[in-house]
Amino acid sequence: MATMAGKRVLVTGATSGVGLETARALARAGAEVIVVGRNPEKTKAVVADLKATTGNHTVSFLLADLSSMAQVRKLAADFLAQFDRLDVLVNNAGLVNPTREVTAEGYEVTFATNHLAYFLLTNLLLPALQKAAPSRVVCVSSEAHRQAKLDFDDLMTERYSAFKAYGRSKLANILFVRELARRLAGTGVTANAVHPGVVASNFVAGKPGLWGALGRMIGVFMISNEEGAKTSVYLATASEVEGVTGKYFAKGREKTPSKAAQDDEAARRLWEASEQLTGWSASTSQERQ
Repeated sequence: MATMAGKRVLVTGATSGVGLETARALARAGAEVIVVGRNPEKTKAVVADLKATTGNHTVSFLLADLSSMAQVRKLAADFLAQFDRLDVLVNNAGLVNPTREVTAEGYEVTFATNHLAYFLLTNLLLPALQKAAPSRVVCVSSEAHRQAKLDFDDLMTERYSAFKAYGRSKLANILFVRELARRLAGTGVTANAVHPGVVASNFVAGKPGLWGALGRMIGVFMISNEEGAKTSVYLATASEVEGVTGKYFAKGREKTPSKAAQDDEAARRLWEASEQLTGWSASTSQERQ
């Protein structure tokens, strides 16, 4: 792995699973790592563990519940108040909900956490990414996107199934990367999506019904969190992907996503819908000026 000494990295969803191992690998490579978690005690314990296991003491944390756009905005503001540049943003946080839940802001929680948080946080942190260019955005998606198609009349999945909501959010990740890469062409900021693999994380731990049963049944075939982190770490560090943007990767290699994930018009429409839903837009954002 290339050295990351002198590089600053922000990793969301970094208190467990693939996110934690992504943060650990990047800290071992010498990066200054800021982990994002929800629970203060757990996040502090993770930072202490990362320092102890990597010998890297430039590990710190910020707190946010990424299902809340208000907290995403505060996270970005907290980061920008402390740091002027960001070399790598790893949008890793994600969830799957067996039943439909709506946030206090009115968003379906899977779409809010898995897509809208990626969209809003990335755009709010673009000044820091642009200052550090060449810099990178890595968005964790999934092969679950292949069974999905966006319904622009039902982005909040009112006709709910967990598989549908999750698959749509992972398709949205790839479409977001595609449109982001187009909009950032020539800036030195690249954006790519990654499938980590079928990982033996706590992603469906404790889930009732089909999700929990599925997790237990296929657990023996799953890869470790360390293995699952490898492609994210590769996209964050490897010199051979510098300048590569708007692509989808799995097992450390570029992979062709579904036909729906290659739809430029859908990517544009999703971007515009995400602006409306989050209240952020390039034309009015002071952060982009």
